[in-house]
Amino acid sequence: MKLTSESFTDQGRIPERYAFAKPDGQNHVMLAGNANPQLAWSDAPGATQSFVVICLDPDVPSKPDDVNQEDREVPADLPRSEFFHWVLVDVPAGTTEIAEGAYSNGITPRGKAGPLALDGTRQGVNDYTSWFAADHDMNGDYFGYDGPCPPWNDALVHRYIFTVYALDIAELPFEGKFTGGDVISAIQGHVLAQASITGTYTLNPRLIKQS
Repeated sequence: MKLTSESFTDQGRIPERYAFAKPDGQNHVMLAGNANPQLAWSDAPGATQSFVVICLDPDVPSKPDDVNQEDREVPADLPRSEFFHWVLVDVPAGTTEIAEGAYSNGITPRGKAGPLALDGTRQGVNDYTSWFAADHDMNGDYFGYDGPCPPWNDALVHRYIFTVYALDIAELPFEGKFTGGDVISAIQGHVLAQASITGTYTLNPRLIKQS
């Protein structure tokens, strides 16, 4: 399989249109376009029954102590954890492209509705659901795509890995709300092929100047 995007180049910076936040000189960050990027794939196995689309950031700080704190950075060598930004399942076998903005085009406080989505697809909750759980203005179930928003003082440029999995089953055995971790577990033994593309993003002014 091959996965490409017209929205960003593999290993290149993701434009602000597809991010949850963008740099702001006064307040460090401000809300951004939050549109899902365009994705297109080809050469899926003939036995494919459905596709799954995952966007994962593997570079999230494992400790919150230094996150978004003035006059210091999150060390680049701090151990990292994973953060799901998009969990899309039951994509019909005949699908070869997702249009820019089809599943997200702007930020919805307290999250977008789900799990039912376009063309019989379903979306899981992304990890903004837990991130905003204690925020009175933003808490809720964040179904579908919500883009990059790494700590504005992180010394590490974050990677956002978009992966399309071709499966030998037409739908995943979920009812109601599900997570990225649920999907990764459920597709084990059902993946016929997969392809990935990676974008990068930072809100750290020092790193932006260096790029």
